[in-house]
Amino acid sequence: MSGSSKNKSIEKSIEKSFNWLSAQNIASVKELARTVSAHALWDLPNPYTVRLILEKKDGAWNTSVRESARACSALADAGIILRDAEKWLLSKKTGSSWNENVYDTAYALKALGDMEISELAGCTWLYENYGPDWEQVGTTALILMALQRQVELIEKERKGKEREKEIKKHRAFIKERANWLLLKREPDGGWRHISTSNLIIQALLLSGFKEEVNVSLSWLKSKVRESGAWGNKKDDINASALSLITLGMSQKRPEKKREFIPM
Repeated sequence: MSGSSKNKSIEKSIEKSFNWLSAQNIASVKELARTVSAHALWDLPNPYTVRLILEKKDGAWNTSVRESARACSALADAGIILRDAEKWLLSKKTGSSWNENVYDTAYALKALGDMEISELAGCTWLYENYGPDWEQVGTTALILMALQRQVELIEKERKGKEREKEIKKHRAFIKERANWLLLKREPDGGWRHISTSNLIIQALLLSGFKEEVNVSLSWLKSKVRESGAWGNKKDDINASALSLITLGMSQKRPEKKREFIPM
């Protein structure tokens, strides 16, 4: 198959996957958020964006840090930053973390990074508390995505030698843990579960390991089901949206201009 024919085949497969996704009953905030991101990253008409915004109440989604963070990141992918949601997320920070929970903190830091808000203290909390309990591939991937988004912002600010010292520590940690994730990869190119594999590939892409994940992207494309969906044992909305996000991230696309909305 020629290069151009192969590209056309891939695009046709992606179209089939989006057609499958559009036919599903997408109801939860997690499903909506990931569907919004998938459409945004492929520059497709995105009727889900308004639906996701309408799910927000008093600056948050289901009064949940994790769900609100996912929604904020998705809207940022679509070029929309809601200031009331940003303020709500920041208001839920206690000390240097969110609920002293690795998942809440990682999702919140990534969302704030996507909204162009730096939070060095939260990054340091993740870095200093990383240990055996967190040393799982999915958890590590979430931490790397949060740190990478934040470090990129903090580097631009360049405020003081102490910050530069912290940035170097975080950069070294990201590189070391990214290589650890690659060592945990299965011989076929994946990490067992589709959703976890997607999070890891996304983390590696964000961390600059693009060449290293080519085999994993090929693995992911090979796992699409006849319907156009992805899933471990059956067609799954979240796994499919995550897969489309991953494949969208792997393409060279211009960065979206973002609109800041007070609300």
